[in-house]
Amino acid sequence: MTRKYNFCAGPAALPESVLETAAQEMLDWHGRGLSIMEMSHRSTEIVGIAETAENALRRLLSISDDYAVLFLQGGASTQFAAVPLNLLGGKHSADYLNTGQWSKKAIAEARRFGQVNVAASSEQTNFSTIPAQQSWALDSNAAYLHYTPNETIGGVEFFWAPQVDVPLVADMSSTILSRPIDVSQHDVIYAGAQKNIGPAGLTIVIVRRSVLGQASDACPAMLNWQVMADNDSMYNTPPTYAIYLASLVFAWIEEQGGLTAMEALNRRKAGKLYAAIDDSGFYANPVELASRSLMNVPFTLADAALDNTFLAESEAAGLLNLKGHRSVGGMRASIYNAVGEDAVDALIAFMQDFEQRHG
Repeated sequence: MTRKYNFCAGPAALPESVLETAAQEMLDWHGRGLSIMEMSHRSTEIVGIAETAENALRRLLSISDDYAVLFLQGGASTQFAAVPLNLLGGKHSADYLNTGQWSKKAIAEARRFGQVNVAASSEQTNFSTIPAQQSWALDSNAAYLHYTPNETIGGVEFFWAPQVDVPLVADMSSTILSRPIDVSQHDVIYAGAQKNIGPAGLTIVIVRRSVLGQASDACPAMLNWQVMADNDSMYNTPPTYAIYLASLVFAWIEEQGGLTAMEALNRRKAGKLYAAIDDSGFYANPVELASRSLMNVPFTLADAALDNTFLAESEAAGLLNLKGHRSVGGMRASIYNAVGEDAVDALIAFMQDFEQRHG
């Protein structure tokens, strides 16, 4: 079997060794005679896997005991509602930064529960920049500040954390585990799993314990972080198989040398791809240099009429899922941890050949 190169923004590529282990253990996990997905979430085996996963994630991100680590369901989009329901408390407003399509969705959901002050927006530049912090109009009465460190669709990434006097909340779905981050600068970090963590269906929430217990009375139990922390993420049946796969991915990252090694690889991959785009008169990337994402690289062709040809030929060459998001157009290569440097090299070679034939 020949595996192809997968540049999907999510659900994204998983390490091949992880998939092989999961395949070997699918019918009989460690001699138990049944699959992980058939086991009770109250069983010693599943509880042990969840503890192993949490401990590995704590090691990778240097998460202190000041934080609860939750394994939840519903994707990051469910947390768009959970954030205001857990953090607004007696206040009625929150600050949000608008740097792309996922920021916009978080803002729209938060407005269901209170006032949203858009402290800064890069929409006027078609989300190709990150507004400098000195330009932000923060609300002195805000309950928290929410931002999206990496915008999957537009390919814009923060390489710094905002400095504010209120709880800082980050949707890190498409940047978590790609490089070291300082968890202590944040009060809440949440992330959908389907980029660098594991399969779709699992959501990670890392929340400072001091901000727990503030959920509004209207907050459903399933969205209440305190309830989930009190029940070790097992208030109901958690996504057990997804937690198992995440645990395998965490172990794989540690085997690669941890997040320092991941960052070095990811910077090398992204650097190669951006250089190929910038050195060409045929391809272009719209994002300001300082804010270019390590994970998601959008690019356009000089002639948009060639887009369908590019996609058809790239797929025939074994380069999958390069179509840009419908809101942006063009192409997008998502180069998460499990997308190897060989995949990026193959993409660059194809792009250069395509340019020679069609430029």
